[in-house]
Amino acid sequence: MPVEVMTNDIGHIAVEGVIGAGKTSLTLKLAKLLKGRAILEKFEENPFLPKFYEDVEHYAFQTQMFFLLSRYKQQQELAQIDLFEQVIVSDYLFEKDKIFAYLNLQDDELRLYETLVGFLERNIPKPDLVVYLQCNLEHLMGNIKKRGRKFEKTITPEYIQSLNEAYNYFFFRYKSSPLLIVNADQIDFVNNEKDFERLAAEILKPRKVAEYYNPILK
Repeated sequence: MPVEVMTNDIGHIAVEGVIGAGKTSLTLKLAKLLKGRAILEKFEENPFLPKFYEDVEHYAFQTQMFFLLSRYKQQQELAQIDLFEQVIVSDYLFEKDKIFAYLNLQDDELRLYETLVGFLERNIPKPDLVVYLQCNLEHLMGNIKKRGRKFEKTITPEYIQSLNEAYNYFFFRYKSSPLLIVNADQIDFVNNEKDFERLAAEILKPRKVAEYYNPILK
């Protein structure tokens, strides 16, 4: 059954989740459904990322700074788009940058980071809706292995688990925008069109607070 596209004044949707959650796939499908514009994080442009996964301690700061400034530049460009003319769907939330910073940076690096991010985030527009794809470790590691990106082969389950816990902590306390937390372990919105349609219909419902969507219970 086709989804009835009613954006309810939603001009900008940010899709979030840990590495392997499927946020980029969902972003692209939502943008197509809404005849909008997909804004994707340019992780492949970060020259430090492959080195980071091999040696977190030595390359965390360079990796973090590159992503922070890249995301900031992209968000500034996004702010110039007329949201009344085109729906924006992005596969990241600017605020989530802090999750990685607090997890990976040393104390002196973190102090410098906080000074810079405090200045930059003043100019970042808030999304009208955030969708957080919540997954368990097995699901995430399975997707990472399945897509087979060379630089992700050194990612350990321990790192993904710590990242997953940090994401849960962040989003269970997130209040800056309306939020939909999705139990994504038992849903295949990439390959199963019915799953995607049900999820899209849930995403497009009007909401002003945080809500939880468990497809098993629907």
